[in-house]
Amino acid sequence: MTPPPWLLNGLRPQSNPVPWAAVLRASLAMAAPLAVGFALDRPAYGALVSMGALSGVIGDTADAYRMRIFNIAVPQLFGAVGVALGSLVYGTGWAAVGVLTVIALVSGMMSTIGAVASVSGLLLLLNSVVGAGLPMPDPWWVAPLLLALGGLVVLALALLSWPFRRRLPERAAVARTYRAVAALLRAAGTPAYEMHRQDVTESLNTSYDLVLARRARYHGRSPAMVRMLSQLNVVIPLVEAAPAVHGEGRPLPPAVPAAVRALAEDIEQGRTGRTVPDLPPPDSPATQAVDSALRHTATVVHRAEPDPYNVDDRLGRPAALSVRVRRSLRSVLLSEASWRYGLRLALCIGLAQALTSLIPVDRSYWVALTVTFVLKPDYGSVFSRAVLRAVGTAAGLVVAAPVLAEVPTGWWFVPVMVVLAALIPALTAKGYAFQTAAITPPILLLSDLLNRQGLDLVRPRLLDSLLGCAIVLVAGYLLWPESWHTRVGARLADAVEDTADYVAYAFDLTSAHDRAERVRARRRLYRDLSAVRSEFQRALTEPPPVGARAAAWWPLVVAVERIVDAATAARVRLNYGAPPPEPGEAIMIEGQLRELAEGIRSSETLVGVRADLSGDEESVLRPLCQEVAAARAIASPQP
Repeated sequence: MTPPPWLLNGLRPQSNPVPWAAVLRASLAMAAPLAVGFALDRPAYGALVSMGALSGVIGDTADAYRMRIFNIAVPQLFGAVGVALGSLVYGTGWAAVGVLTVIALVSGMMSTIGAVASVSGLLLLLNSVVGAGLPMPDPWWVAPLLLALGGLVVLALALLSWPFRRRLPERAAVARTYRAVAALLRAAGTPAYEMHRQDVTESLNTSYDLVLARRARYHGRSPAMVRMLSQLNVVIPLVEAAPAVHGEGRPLPPAVPAAVRALAEDIEQGRTGRTVPDLPPPDSPATQAVDSALRHTATVVHRAEPDPYNVDDRLGRPAALSVRVRRSLRSVLLSEASWRYGLRLALCIGLAQALTSLIPVDRSYWVALTVTFVLKPDYGSVFSRAVLRAVGTAAGLVVAAPVLAEVPTGWWFVPVMVVLAALIPALTAKGYAFQTAAITPPILLLSDLLNRQGLDLVRPRLLDSLLGCAIVLVAGYLLWPESWHTRVGARLADAVEDTADYVAYAFDLTSAHDRAERVRARRRLYRDLSAVRSEFQRALTEPPPVGARAAAWWPLVVAVERIVDAATAARVRLNYGAPPPEPGEAIMIEGQLRELAEGIRSSETLVGVRADLSGDEESVLRPLCQEVAAARAIASPQP
């Protein structure tokens, strides 16, 4: 019998490269504390430091060194608070149920704020569960201190090369974006264009996240930040010109993408003062747009001192940190989605703790740990995570069993931990099931140092994992009707609505919209299309009928992406000599797009809108009219 496609997708290893630097850090950070603990005859202390290092290894996901301080140090603070709270209710039965349920509510709501808050919420709950389920050394402050120390060890190892490579991650990200744009221009007019356009969208999102996150920590203007952001902003016209070239159906001369690749090398090496490359003369409005954008891009990239008042604030300066924290807290407290996820996690944790309080399960903290990992909101489908968690745990126990059976407690744990810790970042890059399989053996080894159960840990941990997965499937999935529906339509409606806004900004020639406003509208479209793709991929991992419903959206997803490209191409042609459209034509298209968005938003699968959309055959907006009509025809119910 062939396994279902959603399960095969989860078990298929991803083709991400192995992060060898992270592999080395994990081995050192998790094995060295054990060695120190055995040397000082304090193996439990070493185990706690290694547990903190494990949390740091899981949270070390950023490229920029400054982001690592937030991604590791801030979650470790919440983890220390969590283990202190959990240890206070260790062995108290129903008091532990109540405290962990409240912590789960707070953790779940925190997880909806952003990446750092998500990891912080995870460690807050995770360490609370560990503190409530395992005996911690006295006094109460020792365990929080040791766990935090483990995270700081990972942070220290990650920052060792900062003096030599402190600017590399952001600069390398911008260079990768230029290479992605070069590949997009090379693919213009070919079937490979769509794939490369998605790569450009993801690369731009990543680069802006890194650069703007770093800029947010500067009170004044930094020349290095001005240069990186100006280099990133100036590539946008090149990206906007690509759909116009692709619409002509013929490839660009090879010298054009080669020039963009050369700019990527110059950015990576920090070279300035070079001349604008020789380019073939343009022979159409689209190639003229590419030529003009590329020459301007080369000028900005090679400018020794970019104008800090020209491009730095085109996307708006970030608000102060205190302001953003207040906004996040207000958004979380007033968000229905935040409360809904927090209540879902609290219900599952409460059930897990209540069941293990009623049923005599030895060291039952593993049930709540399983619930915590499976319900993590940014790992994908809850259903598939529950199944993959069970599969991954079983695989991890197969590895852990012979280790616990054959390796004597003591110094032999150190070389074993070197190997097992290295597998965590290596297998995390391959998928969730592989990550679960890699994390399980080290946790069991460290748990054995705290409660001395040896091989007797293996069978209960498998049963606990299955019980935790069952709780999630029932109380975290089946009881919540939203789990049975795909959100592809909602994300798609957002993209169509923002496209309507872009059309209003780009083709309303009667009012002088700020160019920065149009750039921001275009950036929102990039985010929207990326969110649509992510939600579509997540929904495909759900079991029927959700996965099948998601697949039904695919033609409309492609149609909306074509609408975005057509709108961008029309604006480029308008910039380079095409006659302006009739005053009411853009308004008509905007209205049709908003009607389409409303129809998508109010439907589970197909929407009922008409496909009629007329316009001047010679208008610059004619291709956009055709793409909108095609999307509305796809969205209309078939007779």
